[in-house]
Amino acid sequence: MRTIFRSINFILLFCVFSILLHAQEKPVPPARDLRMYDIIADVSAGRIENDIRTLADFGTRNTFSDTLSDTRGIGAARRWIKAEFDKISAECGGSLEVSYQYSLVKAEENRRIPRDVMVVNVMAVQRGTRYPNRYVIMSGDIDSRASDGSDGESDAPGANDNASGMAGTIETARMLSKYKFPTSIIYLGLSGEEQGLFGGQRTAKIAKEQGWEIVGVLNNDMIGNIEGVDGVIENNTFRVFSEPTPVDESEQQRRLRRFYGGEIDGPSRQLARYVAKMTGQYMTNLEAIMIYRLDRFGRGGHHRPFNDEGFAGVRIMETHENYTRQHQNIREENGIRYGDVIEGVNFDYAAKLTAVNAITLAGLAWAPPAPQNVRIGGAVQPSTTLSWDVVDDPELAGYKIYWRDTTAPQWQHFRFVGVGNEYTLTGIVIDNYLFGVASVAKNGNESLVAFPSGLIRRGR
Repeated sequence: MRTIFRSINFILLFCVFSILLHAQEKPVPPARDLRMYDIIADVSAGRIENDIRTLADFGTRNTFSDTLSDTRGIGAARRWIKAEFDKISAECGGSLEVSYQYSLVKAEENRRIPRDVMVVNVMAVQRGTRYPNRYVIMSGDIDSRASDGSDGESDAPGANDNASGMAGTIETARMLSKYKFPTSIIYLGLSGEEQGLFGGQRTAKIAKEQGWEIVGVLNNDMIGNIEGVDGVIENNTFRVFSEPTPVDESEQQRRLRRFYGGEIDGPSRQLARYVAKMTGQYMTNLEAIMIYRLDRFGRGGHHRPFNDEGFAGVRIMETHENYTRQHQNIREENGIRYGDVIEGVNFDYAAKLTAVNAITLAGLAWAPPAPQNVRIGGAVQPSTTLSWDVVDDPELAGYKIYWRDTTAPQWQHFRFVGVGNEYTLTGIVIDNYLFGVASVAKNGNESLVAFPSGLIRRGR
């Protein structure tokens, strides 16, 4: 009988101890933020269609087109975009700081510019409540072009390239301005893209000079076409272009990669993985195709100027392009219709890609900052250890350690490790995987994964 009572007492003590132990542990954050589904549902293909039609109806938005007319040319287009941002701001209690950015591009400095021209961007900033100088950015292009990039007279409605991306940016501002975020969000209309990415260069230069902390740039350039020149018609995939490593890295960082890896783990590539993860987690019947290239072969987009300044940035666009609808005078030859007209845009598809942008921006803006100074160790050991600087954020729930096969495009495994600044993955050999660490908010949203930038060195 005594033996039975001892056993019962032992079991009770064990249970009480376990309850107290677990009560002291921080709860695991939710796997999903249900607000994302509300954001997705709020995207309106009808509003996007109206915006694309309005932009296309300006006739041309060429950089060298009319700037004084209220009905035609790039001047009328950018004033309408600013008015839309102002309207959105007014409806949300002045939540957006709306302004123009000007830059004079001189003909003598660029062979693609026939005369001096003022390139004007439109920017709307939704200021963060905790990190006002920390930004996530969504951009679309204001300008359009016909066959001759300097032709400011011919019709160039630019319905898909790039009224679709600009309309998606405006629609995202409508939705996300209803929420509060710790991190600032910028909705950006860029100009001068067709002549040499001048608008993006201006904003990226300002960001560098003023010390903006840019988490990532989502450049949307053509998000409305589903009928490819390759004969494929489909609306359930899109492409994300990203460069593998930052252009401003040091020679020492390049040398370290030879021994420790990270050839495809720069900040822009982590941003692309984040886009793909959010799409897979929250969107149905839509897949992000990661393209391991800065942009399409031999071509460029407005994320590149930010990459050139060392910021993370990706291009989001349709999977199947139709080249007869890009950079073409409106005409018909041999039964083929050329020109970027409204009939070539699928508004439901543009809405889906807009939703991808919106939830990606929201996830990053609701997440804590990514951990800094991530270090790794474990050579000739049966386990892998990671350490990092503690993130000072009141909404921090803890950290996730991610790892994947060295040949895998996406992070395959993770472990939530709570708070602290170091963790050892027992039984996981460092030689066989790549690793990273992300900060996790109490609402479940995560930062970008931070790839290790150095080794753990123990004092002797």
